[in-house]
Amino acid sequence: MTTDVSPGFAPAKVNLALHVTGQRADGYHLLDTLVAFASVGDQLTAEPAGAFSLRVSGPEGAGVPEDDSNLVLRAARLCRGEPRKFHLEKHLPTASGIGGGSSDAAAAVRLMQGDYDAANMLILGADIPMCLNPVAARVQGIGEEITPLPTFPEMHAVLVNPRVAVSTPPVFKALANKNNPPLTTLPGKPEEFLSWLMDQRNDLQAPAEMLFPEITQTINALQASGPQLARMSGSGATCFAIYESQEQAEAAATDLQQAHPEWWIKPCVLGSAQTRDHVIGDI
Repeated sequence: MTTDVSPGFAPAKVNLALHVTGQRADGYHLLDTLVAFASVGDQLTAEPAGAFSLRVSGPEGAGVPEDDSNLVLRAARLCRGEPRKFHLEKHLPTASGIGGGSSDAAAAVRLMQGDYDAANMLILGADIPMCLNPVAARVQGIGEEITPLPTFPEMHAVLVNPRVAVSTPPVFKALANKNNPPLTTLPGKPEEFLSWLMDQRNDLQAPAEMLFPEITQTINALQASGPQLARMSGSGATCFAIYESQEQAEAAATDLQQAHPEWWIKPCVLGSAQTRDHVIGDI
């Protein structure tokens, strides 16, 4: 496993495009998705201990389990290594479509510094393998086919969650057609990615909007802020918008926060997570 990310930083995973291309006999959905990682995320620390344990704090820590139902402990137990005492500082909202739990689990694996079985990690969570090395990538199959994209450009963005917790299974169930075309041929030059991305889609956005009208409200608010692109991430409810510059993204985030103080709103950079020892603070 090779990564430049700070081991305990668990960045938000954003599905910039998500095409549902089929469903296996065992129920797993086949995806073709472009993922990027944000400069905002959770922070996990660990120290040797006689037994595994987890403490959760942070602005989004309320209600996050500290027992073995948490993916941090479940992933850590699948690694070869001495037990750790973990502390998770939670900055990403839960059940929000940006892979917070999976990214936390991946950070736990990195902090364990031991061997692990990739197949077991995939069974534990389809998003975990792609989060182990958080670089922009095309991900196919059920999450096991990962193709890093070294030419992917960093993009200035805003992430917005309208404080709606979305369970993924009902969204997939509401998707009428589960056999959709895959991503078109990816561009070879960084400057071509945005226009290519505009021609892709999130197949889960329409069913998610049908179930949760707050997502439509979020998309409309983002589109009104003048981005180059606004779309839902994953199965929702977090949405993202991409802007031409950092200044535009930060200005949009400020305006959105004033208009919707109850929403979770973060300006960020999307791309491949580099070494970061902190998360973006409140705006």
